[in-house]
Amino acid sequence: DGEGRRTMKYACVAIALLSGASAFTVPSTPASSAVKQQCPSRLSPLFMGRAAAVRAATKGKTDAKKAKTNGYYGKKIIMAVKQGGSPDPVANRQLGEVIKAAKANSVPTDNINRAIKRATEKDAGDFTESTFEAYGLGGASFIINVLSDNANRCTADVKSTVNKNGGKMAESGSVMFMYDLKGKVEVPTVIDEEELMMAAIDADVDDMELTEGEEEGTSIVYTDPKETGAMFEAIKAMGLEEGSKMSLSHVTKAPVECTEEDFEKNMAIIDALEELDDVDSVEHNMSN
Repeated sequence: DGEGRRTMKYACVAIALLSGASAFTVPSTPASSAVKQQCPSRLSPLFMGRAAAVRAATKGKTDAKKAKTNGYYGKKIIMAVKQGGSPDPVANRQLGEVIKAAKANSVPTDNINRAIKRATEKDAGDFTESTFEAYGLGGASFIINVLSDNANRCTADVKSTVNKNGGKMAESGSVMFMYDLKGKVEVPTVIDEEELMMAAIDADVDDMELTEGEEEGTSIVYTDPKETGAMFEAIKAMGLEEGSKMSLSHVTKAPVECTEEDFEKNMAIIDALEELDDVDSVEHNMSN
């Protein structure tokens, strides 16, 4: 009856309060045990386990992304040394630019030095950059950026991964025309647009677009590819260098919003591609 439910409710509250106070102990009785079974735990082991799993998964993705970035610039450095003919970044302008970009993306100095040394060894691979184009589900398209020392292996791996996960390879140029190549500076904080504009003017940057970052509390600044370095200098002048990254990125001209199901399947294609050693990044046109 109603009186019995009210009594049970008050008993739940009393036990919750007493069990949270270290100065009291509640004797275990059949009645109190029965009440506890009907009172939900405020922090279940299952919830704690899920929270830990989410934190571990997030850290795992962050570590994987960092390793991917370090590996990418390691290959870029080897390529720059071989193409420029010198391990000296002063004499080899291409190498100097790659090292500058690597440092901007928080690649450790030891990694940079190891890559330069590796490039001078006789058995160092000859890396080349290339792109693949593909279609996903629900109107999605992908630009797959690769940097590999084995073109045949890379091509086979990319095609197999796309097809196996429900995507379809596209003819060269059939996807690329829907994207613009832009300079991209990622900043791990929210930027004041007016302050950014003044810093950009001081750095002689003419083309600039500020948007929200992929993660909450972050920002992305797009600019002309030739002005990427200058835009990064503007960010540095604002005191926002730490954690900021610069790169070139293909930005879609016609974003599409997929269904929840298609989005999940498309992200599975992207995740599978980015697990390949030769794939450096995958860009897409999905807005959700």
